[in-house]
Amino acid sequence: MDSTRRPILLVSSPESGLLNPLLILAAELSGRGVEDLWFATDEPRRGEIEGIGGGTPVEFASLGEVVPEMSAVTWDDETYRAVTQSSRFKAHAAVLRHTVDPKLRVGKYRALETAVDKIQPALMVIESLSLFAVELAITRKIPFILSVPFMPSNVLTSHTPFSRSYTPPSFPVPHSGLPYRMSLAQRIENRLFKLRTLALFLGPKLAKVVSQDGPIRAELGIAPEARGQMARIDAAESILAYSVAGLDYPFPVPEKMRLVGAMVPPLPQAPEDRRVADWLDAQDSVVYMGFGTITRLTRDQVGSLVEVARRLEGKHQFLWKLPADQQEFLPAELPANLRVETWVPSQLDVLAHPSVKVFFTHAGGNGYHEGLYFGKPLVVRPLWVDCHDQAIRGEDFGVSLTLDRPETIDPDDVADKLTRVIGEDSFRARAEHFAVQQREAGGREAAADVVLASPSLQ
Repeated sequence: MDSTRRPILLVSSPESGLLNPLLILAAELSGRGVEDLWFATDEPRRGEIEGIGGGTPVEFASLGEVVPEMSAVTWDDETYRAVTQSSRFKAHAAVLRHTVDPKLRVGKYRALETAVDKIQPALMVIESLSLFAVELAITRKIPFILSVPFMPSNVLTSHTPFSRSYTPPSFPVPHSGLPYRMSLAQRIENRLFKLRTLALFLGPKLAKVVSQDGPIRAELGIAPEARGQMARIDAAESILAYSVAGLDYPFPVPEKMRLVGAMVPPLPQAPEDRRVADWLDAQDSVVYMGFGTITRLTRDQVGSLVEVARRLEGKHQFLWKLPADQQEFLPAELPANLRVETWVPSQLDVLAHPSVKVFFTHAGGNGYHEGLYFGKPLVVRPLWVDCHDQAIRGEDFGVSLTLDRPETIDPDDVADKLTRVIGEDSFRARAEHFAVQQREAGGREAAADVVLASPSLQ
């Protein structure tokens, strides 16, 4: 490699919730004129990477096609039902059973290895669930920055009782949806969550799968120090977490973790598409409903949400981003206050609009922080894994209410919680408090500063 070159290689899985913050970071670096930018992810995302404009080019490095087991969007309905069931531990266990397979990383590791040989990066920026990339960076001794689109505790808390953790032993285990202040029963549940997770790996199914890990590591030549849940934390040069301290429960955050708040690009993102913006301009109070790319609503659930809009007609308008394949469940006649869109040009433009008074969301990591970045209180229908953790924190911090029965979507419950969150000033005041905190954290500009300050680029 030319001694003057300092290539930066960003790596992510193709899931929108994992990829999007790094797309914004890449665009910020490009806009600053940073040379030799590369982005490695799966082939279907090629157009988005190559379409990043406004400055220096961002080159695409293909990691091949999407591996279905690694992408929740492609899971079959049976798997979807298992990972989103009401029992938080059983849902957590279903995710592990479906995704923990050392063989799945071989193709991605090899593809990234080829890209690294070509690019010779001085620095990598790796999304936190792309463990194959962490393993390669550690093995090749390439400095890397970890990208965390979750709350800090999500990656700093061990899922099992005897592993090292950056949070106290009594801290709520990720995916449990348990509060910081627990009753005796909840403390027992928290402890059992970790023990039951450990038992999963000792059970016949996962134990057989995990037994393949050693031979595969040897085949790929992965360094021993890349093993373990906290290897990505320990080996990272810096960690970018797209949150702020006040939105997670208190614990000592490692010095190398930078809390930069939500990653928000310059707005408006879609100034040329005025359809939704003009409609929002004409409204006084809008409920924005957006449940992410993974949620699959049933006919009954869609019908319940239509009924909620009907009950609040004359008080609030509803904008609902609903995928085309779920729109077949809509009744023939919709209430006049409900606007359904297959896709909105920019969810961030919608959340930034002053007419939007509440965000009805599944509370994924990005959506949770983005809604609060714009000072919007939330009503939450948690979908799975970390959504339950965001939901309980939102309630504890006074920015949201959670549905009593998310799986059935009771219209009475939803209408009541929307009315309370919109009508009680405290929710908006707390959301605006966290909006100020996130803006002060610096977002994409602070994240880019961290990258460019890396010793490997000097």
